[in-house]
Amino acid sequence: MGEQLVKQKKQVGQKERIWSKDFILICLANFFIFLGFQMTLPTIPLFVEHLGGNDQLIGLVVGIFTFSALLIRPYAGHALESRGRGSVYLAGLAIFVLSVGSFGFAAGMFLLFALRIVQGIGWGFSTTASGTIATDLIPAKRRGEGMGYYGLSGNIALAIGPSLGLGLVGVLTFRELFFICSGLGLAALLMASKITYKKVEGKAEKAANVKWDFYEKTALKPSMLLFFITVTFGGIAAFLPLYAEQKEVAGIQWYFLMFAIFLMLSRTFAGQLYDRKGHQAVFIPGAGLILAAMLLLAWLPNSGVLYLAAALYGLGFGSLQPALQAWAVEEAPRNRKGMANATFFSSFDLGVGIGAITFGQIGHIWGYPSIYITSAVSVLVSILLYVYLIVKSRQAA
Repeated sequence: MGEQLVKQKKQVGQKERIWSKDFILICLANFFIFLGFQMTLPTIPLFVEHLGGNDQLIGLVVGIFTFSALLIRPYAGHALESRGRGSVYLAGLAIFVLSVGSFGFAAGMFLLFALRIVQGIGWGFSTTASGTIATDLIPAKRRGEGMGYYGLSGNIALAIGPSLGLGLVGVLTFRELFFICSGLGLAALLMASKITYKKVEGKAEKAANVKWDFYEKTALKPSMLLFFITVTFGGIAAFLPLYAEQKEVAGIQWYFLMFAIFLMLSRTFAGQLYDRKGHQAVFIPGAGLILAAMLLLAWLPNSGVLYLAAALYGLGFGSLQPALQAWAVEEAPRNRKGMANATFFSSFDLGVGIGAITFGQIGHIWGYPSIYITSAVSVLVSILLYVYLIVKSRQAA
């Protein structure tokens, strides 16, 4: 009897363990693909300038990537349930590797647009799949904590990638830089090939009977909130390096490092706070920090304010993103986790894409500070929407 009790306790402990071999591999694969992606994030606008593009074209190049990823995510979500996790993930990584490696051969804007569309397809497949795979591997009672650790792998890449990309673009050609980014994607592909993926039960039957749709309704609330938050990311990713250069504020490469450090710091407590107290304890404080960061960027008198904005944005975004993702998948049926992740990341893409394209026009007409004032308004909308959803939910209960 005593041995049986010990065995049961051991099984429970194993069931609740987050750091399995496969979870480590998905985190490593996520790190390498995000490192390759983050190195291109601040350098693509510079490459567009190199090819003779202006602010409007920069916004379109950034935006077309995210819209491409957005359009493919619903199909990726269904494919995860009908075809299996591994095939979708590996295909997405391979497409990403080939497209990024081809950037250096783009001698004009048309080819760059086309390659960004292909890259978005690979990104849409791979990130939808990786988030779902991580969800499969994390114990349900520790989902907020586990998604925080998983997100940390991307955050470490964020700490290194933009600064490394900006540093390398000063000593290497754009072609050499993009080859390095493609090689990092290849490393992610090798890591992903070693994962033992969850088998999707009744794949053939599900593929034949699946009702085609474009979102998971249980994930809509957190996804809508995420949209208004990630609009801000479009303004930072596409225009902050150019804005800092215009205002003669030094240290833009350190902005991304500071942002990532505080993003990682938030992961040490935000996920556990979500698991214990829910999104009510995380959302408004996190959104408030992002709102303050946007107002500081609109002001931006010196490097100190730039770094303070990075710290506030990192703490806020690092608290919100894993909490909203955990919220998005926790209420979805078991056979809809992939679609819930697709809905969540579609909102992420839509926010970044609309932000980048819209801010390209706003910045061109009214100047870069107006980008961050508009971003602050978007965050305020998310806070008001959250309050409305909570009040409505309590009234319904």
